[in-house]
Amino acid sequence: MYRWVLLSVLFASACGVEKAAPLAYLAMGFRIGEVTQESAVVWTRVTANPECNWSGVREVGRPGPRSEEYVPSPINIDDRIGAVPGASGQVRLLISKSPSLIDARIMGWNRVDPESDFTHQFRVSDLEPDTRYYLRVEARAEENSETVYTETGSFLTPAEADKWQFVRFGVITGQAFRSLDDPRGANIYPAMGSLGLNFLVPTGDTVYYDSDLPRARTVDLARHHWHRIYSLPRIVRFHSLVPGYWEKDDHDTLSDDVWPAQNPKWMLPLTFEDGLKIFREQVPVGEKPYRTIRWGEGLQIWIVEGRDFRSENTMEDGPDKTIWGFEQRDWLLETILESDAAFKILVSPTPIVGPDRPNKRDNHSNVAFAHEGNFFRNWTKENKLSNLYVACGDRHWQYMSVDPKTGLREFSCGPATDVHAGGTPGHNIRYQPFHRVAGGFLSVTVTREDDRPTIIFRFHDVDGEVVYEYKEKASVPV
Repeated sequence: MYRWVLLSVLFASACGVEKAAPLAYLAMGFRIGEVTQESAVVWTRVTANPECNWSGVREVGRPGPRSEEYVPSPINIDDRIGAVPGASGQVRLLISKSPSLIDARIMGWNRVDPESDFTHQFRVSDLEPDTRYYLRVEARAEENSETVYTETGSFLTPAEADKWQFVRFGVITGQAFRSLDDPRGANIYPAMGSLGLNFLVPTGDTVYYDSDLPRARTVDLARHHWHRIYSLPRIVRFHSLVPGYWEKDDHDTLSDDVWPAQNPKWMLPLTFEDGLKIFREQVPVGEKPYRTIRWGEGLQIWIVEGRDFRSENTMEDGPDKTIWGFEQRDWLLETILESDAAFKILVSPTPIVGPDRPNKRDNHSNVAFAHEGNFFRNWTKENKLSNLYVACGDRHWQYMSVDPKTGLREFSCGPATDVHAGGTPGHNIRYQPFHRVAGGFLSVTVTREDDRPTIIFRFHDVDGEVVYEYKEKASVPV
């Protein structure tokens, strides 16, 4: 990624006094999301400064006791460390198959405003499969302004289902600002960047509204949580070259273990509906919160939604209780059976196999949602889906689990940093060939060995070193 600013000066004609032109910056760069064979979404935000506030008030850690009364903080958001104030302006996108952007398609100037937090999402269509695209996002303060700030990057589109494609992607969770192991962005980002990932799936808990200072009890504070993470230079650099398929979980929706319309009093005036809107504003996403993407003959992934449609966690368990909602669940089962990909991976914000701590009640491995969890696990066995795997986030430790009743294999990526690790129920040797209480990420590679499709799951530590590997070959050559 290359960054430069073309500056101009306006002169006051009456007295000859120089007056600086208004500026428009892209301190958060851009992020590419929802890449398919034909389309992508490019997110960006116009900012008042070229970088985040590196010298602001440092209020980092866990919030104190919950209070139902909201008392505004005396610290102005713009004065906080990591603050990225937005600015009015315009953005445009240039995209081409040439690194020099010759004959680039231009998606042209779009004005941003405070209502959308000065963000814009370009909906790019008419792309070609298995093709690398190069792009540049430009910002200017006003129409006909000569001041332009730019960011560049690239991405690869998936191949069609009848063409083989080597694919490698990453899975992460637990990215609390208070737990960062480097002020430039977590160490996992340069580690993942060195692997040449085709894409990344952040499974949720990307920010922590309720348990990371300042507690995000307003829309502006919630936005600040996103600004301070996604303006860090390592993360800006990474996402200019690696697309994402973002999921959300409880902490980046509203609060711990939240369900629709719960609206805990200690988070008000911020509401569940506010959380849904802010996520869609701050992340490049498509029309539906659940989707499936095919990457050539070898791989198909499912990105599911675990908050929008769930029943209350406290509801009595049974056939009417659900995390996915019945429409999403029917879609999931139907599309998995329709797929002829060599390998199928369900990427879930929360565990489906576990095991989890006995006091938890928020996911499919808990007794609180045992009916739907048992249903899905048994369904995979009944349909002989030995090539279906689960990659999950949420848990603050890494593990590979094999459900002893159905054989469903689950890979928990672990938190983004070592300091964020903990809380494990312990190593369950009946379930788990691998268990590690530390930070890092999961990478998944789909390749061919001896003309047979091969999948490799690798657990990495925060510096990218492989700490465990699981490999499996398909029974049929491709």
